[in-house]
Amino acid sequence: MFPSIPLFAVVSAPFKRSQLGLFHGKMKQYGNNVPNSKHKTRRTWLPNVHNQRLFSDTLQQFVRLKVSARALKTIKKYGNIDKYLLNTKPDLLGWEGMRLRVLIREKQTAADQVPQAAS
Repeated sequence: MFPSIPLFAVVSAPFKRSQLGLFHGKMKQYGNNVPNSKHKTRRTWLPNVHNQRLFSDTLQQFVRLKVSARALKTIKKYGNIDKYLLNTKPDLLGWEGMRLRVLIREKQTAADQVPQAAS
């Protein structure tokens, strides 16, 4: 269950580093520094990214990720990383988020099928 259409749209994005973590759509931004002399200097702004270990209740283990501050706030809003990954749009997750979403869904479906087979 890999949704390919949202991922192909993101592949050509200028900030490919956001595919390797949970950035929640945050990208590199461009602009100018403008001092009093009005001499513009080109510069970039990077997202506020941290290396985090987040515990997944479904996988029963810590997951080490690069996470933006925006994604951390949204994870806290949803309650945990599993709910965040399952309820967020695919274009905001990126490759790593979609990989984790598939792992969580597979684990949940396997856990749902075991009690039914035993009954």
